[in-house]
Amino acid sequence: MKQENNAPVRIKHRSQVQEVWRRFRKSRSAVLGLSFILLIILISLLAGVIFDYDTQVISAVGERLQHPSLAHPFGTDELGRDILIRVLYGARYSLAVGFVAVLVSLIIGVPLGAIAGYCGGIVENVIMRVNDVFLALPSIFIAIAIVSALGKSTLNLMIAVGVCSICTFAQVTRAAVLTVRNNDYIEAARAIGANNLQIIAQHVLPNCLAPVIVQTTFRMGSAIVSAASLSFLGLGVPLPAPEWGAMLSAGRNYILGYSYMTLFPGLALLLTVIAFNLVGDGLRDALDPKLKH
Repeated sequence: MKQENNAPVRIKHRSQVQEVWRRFRKSRSAVLGLSFILLIILISLLAGVIFDYDTQVISAVGERLQHPSLAHPFGTDELGRDILIRVLYGARYSLAVGFVAVLVSLIIGVPLGAIAGYCGGIVENVIMRVNDVFLALPSIFIAIAIVSALGKSTLNLMIAVGVCSICTFAQVTRAAVLTVRNNDYIEAARAIGANNLQIIAQHVLPNCLAPVIVQTTFRMGSAIVSAASLSFLGLGVPLPAPEWGAMLSAGRNYILGYSYMTLFPGLALLLTVIAFNLVGDGLRDALDPKLKH
């Protein structure tokens, strides 16, 4: 007779990150968006290796305003500059502005929202009422005012776009903190003598990261659009930098006969923003505990 195998069955447990990634991969649109973002980042990092911008971007005078061809797949602009190379280099500016702007808003907005949600009372009222005042104003007007006051530069553009997202992160963080501030582990931390800052940093914020991460992804797309809008108005990255918004602004004067000058920078901007939104949707579904199974 065969002996039964009574060896214990080993159950492989996934870590929380692995579980989130498993559910994230189920969304084809989210994976597609992530792939496009990684491709854009790779292109922006390797653009200086693939192309020599200083020598290749400027063509002969006779090659100005050429339609897309094998020599110039995206055509050339009014100064004979290759639009393909400028679009690839423009990814550097758009992504850099987006990342730094969101980082600025995270550094300021998340602590403000955490303090407001955890402390409550007059502290919460003061922070959130000021927050409401800024939310009542169109963000583009705030950004224009900041850039006009500080002057046109890439750094000032990052600061202006970042300030416009502080209120959103403060609101999202406060809402997340309100759901966890009365949990048992918070009471336990108070009982052992932890002060408010320690509780917020060590116990509250780590359990509120999911909505902040999702909002960060969405705000990346918004920050890139805001930066392009300011550049389109002449208040963004100084010329002649190949920023997508500035390229759209320059191409609008030739849109009737040379629509490709606005088509390709516009497509790059559109696809990048859509990709970040798709990733945000995928992360929201993957991090939602109601969807665990």
